[in-house]
Amino acid sequence: MSLVQELLVTIGLSLYYLVENIVLFFVPFSWRRKDVTGQKVLITGSGSGIGRLMSYEFAKLGCTLVLVDVNKSANEETAESVRQLDVSAHTYCCDLSQREDVYKVMEQIKRDVGDIDILVNNAGIVSGLKIMQCPDALMEKTMQVNTMAHFWTVKSVLPSMLARNKGHVVTIASLAGVFGVNGLVDYCSSKFAAIGFDESLRIELSSLGKTGVHTTLICPYYINTGMFDGIYTRFPSLLPILDPDYVVSRIMDGVLCNQEIVYLPRITYILAPLKHIMPVKVTTILGNFIGINCAMDSFRGRSKQE
Repeated sequence: MSLVQELLVTIGLSLYYLVENIVLFFVPFSWRRKDVTGQKVLITGSGSGIGRLMSYEFAKLGCTLVLVDVNKSANEETAESVRQLDVSAHTYCCDLSQREDVYKVMEQIKRDVGDIDILVNNAGIVSGLKIMQCPDALMEKTMQVNTMAHFWTVKSVLPSMLARNKGHVVTIASLAGVFGVNGLVDYCSSKFAAIGFDESLRIELSSLGKTGVHTTLICPYYINTGMFDGIYTRFPSLLPILDPDYVVSRIMDGVLCNQEIVYLPRITYILAPLKHIMPVKVTTILGNFIGINCAMDSFRGRSKQE
């Protein structure tokens, strides 16, 4: 193919996908959802928060649940709840900051359950400390849980997905991986890395021609699960603290419709690209005005009892 032909094909495909996305914007998600009945779904951080809520939603669809969490008792509570929906739920206790522990548990899952169809890397931690107050060990753990664990779990399940040309990798990141936030240097760094991981993985799968293996990146604003308890938002009508049920509903839409990226709330589909075309000083001033740069000032975080 000549350079001119390649250019014409590139332009044609680009226009086609632009039109496709415009059309899909007006098509209800409920019309586009794929059937995942009977599929095996592995969710990390399933013991609480949106991890637990996602477990319920996948259970309602008739999936087999593989639940991984460091909190064994909380994870068992999730499993008992989803089993009420007459589905199988397998639980595994795992410290996702420990590579060998992750690989060991993933091997056990393969022996017990078989190949995973949908992997949801959801587990995450936040210190809420400024860089000079955050111990090195805690920074390292944040990176291990929020980023490195994604590498380890994906490397464990991807071979079977590639062999079948079927599967789905879901990365629960954050808008803190799109915008830097005062008081969240370690957390933002880990989420920026998670976003880069998802994007690179998607491109790598495309280059391999594995169109049956999908990826979905989830970037929500702060969610009202307790993890960011005490967080401040100056304009809640513009950037609200998100309701967990709403977030999970949108996650399910994104996964079941093979949507590549989901930003929450929707206004951030506009704010995210603006960051890259405005001067840095302008984005800083706007961040101050909107309240993003002081959002962590009243942060308390999840209580130890939780």
